[in-house]
Amino acid sequence: MSIADGTILMVGAIFALLVTGLPLAFITGLVALAFTFGWFGPMAMPLVTSRIYGFVTEYSLVAVPMFVLMASLLDRSGIAKDLFNAMRVFAGRLPGGVAIQTVVVAFFLAALSGIIGGEIVLLGILALPQMLRLGYDKHLSIGVVCAGGSLGTMMPPSIVLIIYGLIASVSIADLFTAAITPAVILMLSYIGYVLVRCLKNPSLGPPLTEEDRLETFATKGKALQAIIVPALIAVLVLGSIYGGIASVTEAAAMGAFGVLLAIVLRGEFSLKVMHESLGQTLMTCGMIIWIGIGAAALVGVYNLMGGNRFISGMILGLDVAPIVIILVMMGILLILGMFLDWIGVAMLTLPIFVPIITELGYSPIWFGILFAVNMQVSFLSPPFGPAAFYLKGVAPPEISLQDIFVSLLPFIALQLLVLFALLFWPNLAMWLV
Repeated sequence: MSIADGTILMVGAIFALLVTGLPLAFITGLVALAFTFGWFGPMAMPLVTSRIYGFVTEYSLVAVPMFVLMASLLDRSGIAKDLFNAMRVFAGRLPGGVAIQTVVVAFFLAALSGIIGGEIVLLGILALPQMLRLGYDKHLSIGVVCAGGSLGTMMPPSIVLIIYGLIASVSIADLFTAAITPAVILMLSYIGYVLVRCLKNPSLGPPLTEEDRLETFATKGKALQAIIVPALIAVLVLGSIYGGIASVTEAAAMGAFGVLLAIVLRGEFSLKVMHESLGQTLMTCGMIIWIGIGAAALVGVYNLMGGNRFISGMILGLDVAPIVIILVMMGILLILGMFLDWIGVAMLTLPIFVPIITELGYSPIWFGILFAVNMQVSFLSPPFGPAAFYLKGVAPPEISLQDIFVSLLPFIALQLLVLFALLFWPNLAMWLV
């Protein structure tokens, strides 16, 4: 069998097994085993296991459970709730002020943990009922919760960027630095969209009354105090990385300790909180690791078959401008992101795409930012956009999945606009690196 036929058979087997409902980790592992024995015979098994061992023993991977633990502790503390209520004091007079504060709080939470699902659930509990109670447009409210929560794919310390850095063998600190400006642009684009719509039609997001603004915090001074703790944690994590004081892994441990200390000082610590946070951390990291193991085995087998050389030769052999090749890659990532989890997309495509990007003379750091924006789009995209299902789990029963996906369409359009801006003006991301 030729490598071209093997590629078609492998891709077909993966999608055929996805229809059965099996987890992606098991699908990639099964296909990897089948091709190992079928193509090379049983003697090739150690070559596959060596790939898996290299993945699970990567030191930087330790940062992932630390950041997940940070997010889990934040979910169970009152830090995020106080931050949200404090921002209401400052943004309440604006048309669409609560929606704008939701995006800003989401940006803060992304800078604290880099985990996406927890942010959407948290904002779905805190922000969505309040916006609906205040008479905000249903679709606008849903959109800002999901789009704001998805900022975790971009804003350091993004787990997406950490995994990209491991696969692409590039500096995670440089990826974090390059991601700051695009993350801010995305946040401002969401805020701009809300402002424009609410200024044109104030009934979509009526301003708060003075009583509503000061419902929780009697003065701006007290509201400002509620912002200090999350700001200090963000500075602790990102400042230690950018200041060269700590590596990403060490900064993750410092951040987890900082959140834990804040919870203790606020009197919110309990064995139940710790047990639930550690349980959520184990489940989330277990999913990431198992998908990574299956994908590492599959990519390892495919590379042994000569698949990387086949794909690289086929793409580089196209008689088109390099930017067209990158556009094709973006299209593949967007399509795969509609059906696969981001970790699966990363593990399956990046080992092939990143060497091609380097050979074309582009920066893998810049491509990492494009990949992260792509995964933010995939997080919202139907039919399997995870953001919709996270929000549906905590949204009022009258909100359907169809309502959620319709609400996300304008925000997907904004994400695609930012993606193309970064594609054609790379310095938007690279000027700080």
